[in-house]
Amino acid sequence: MKAFVVDASVAAKWFVEEEYSPTALSILGGAAQLHAPDFMLLEMDSIITKWTRRGAIGLDEGSDIRNALRQYPIQFHSFPSFLDSAFAIASQTGQSVYDSLYVALAALLKRKLATADRRLYDGLKNSPFQKSVVWIGDIV
Repeated sequence: MKAFVVDASVAAKWFVEEEYSPTALSILGGAAQLHAPDFMLLEMDSIITKWTRRGAIGLDEGSDIRNALRQYPIQFHSFPSFLDSAFAIASQTGQSVYDSLYVALAALLKRKLATADRRLYDGLKNSPFQKSVVWIGDIV
């Protein structure tokens, strides 16, 4: 069975139709095991509040998205246990500690991070962590 660490850039595509949303939804609805740092819930709350401030969704829809996300088959991992690794990855690659939490979890679980964050994906090219990340558009 396939397994991925998913970041908020992928999770957001489960709720808003964007490029690569069908692929993101296929990961969610497929046979893959999904993992994420529990920090993703905070990151998604930030995204949802941006959507509501911009009028893209209403407050009730934002609450529905928050509730749905917590029901999805994602195994959340407590991020403090791999925060030191994330800090080291961020220091080595120039990525944010936030993004590096996903990379650190992928490395810890020996899984790939599925991302739709082009800046993160491109920033990990030519780094020791390039094999830990896969671009959402490359998942079949």
